[in-house]
Amino acid sequence: MTTYTRYAVYYLPPKGDLADFGAAWLGWDAATGQKTAHFADVAGLAQAVATPQKYGFHATLKPPFRLADGCGVTDLRDALADLAAATPAATAPGLGLARLGRFLALVPQGDGADIGRVAAAMVQGLDQFRAPASQGELARRRAAGLTPRQEQLLTQWGYPYVMEAFRFHLTLSGKLASDALDQLEAAAQRLLPPLPQPFVMAEVALLGERADDAPFELIERFALA
Repeated sequence: MTTYTRYAVYYLPPKGDLADFGAAWLGWDAATGQKTAHFADVAGLAQAVATPQKYGFHATLKPPFRLADGCGVTDLRDALADLAAATPAATAPGLGLARLGRFLALVPQGDGADIGRVAAAMVQGLDQFRAPASQGELARRRAAGLTPRQEQLLTQWGYPYVMEAFRFHLTLSGKLASDALDQLEAAAQRLLPPLPQPFVMAEVALLGERADDAPFELIERFALA
């Protein structure tokens, strides 16, 4: 199995209209590890998605991490396979387009606690494979301004937005000014396929980054119980 610089556990939409939309929107298909053509009729799209493009159309469950000393990717893969097989699938009433501050994303409609349960299981169940965050990584997270609880989560899990601070979202933009966000939201509303109602998260995916700052690509999908 190829060795990557970092790994992550994401939700990637299965093959279908939503996954195709995400690849054309971001210009990168993490499932195939290939660049894709952006929607041609959305002005400024490439610039608006430059930040999320490298991660592909995804929702983070266990944030990117480097392997701890003594841990191998095969062991990580096998542990994730076992964890997924023991973790029930999650559902929410649906997905909807929303603004998260100055970002655009797809988020669960209604109660998202069931999805949060799966994310917490991935964070905790695979943490033995995560190398401690570097001082530089910790400083970058702290620069955003963390609450005391987020600081505790960062110290324990290497990321401040996990466990009860987790919010499932499929990112559609970087941080934008309000007028640019208005235009991008209108384009997304026009181009999005019908969104799942209900939304079922039936699998998780292991992704890897071949080199620092390279796009993430799919290694393998694992069905949830």
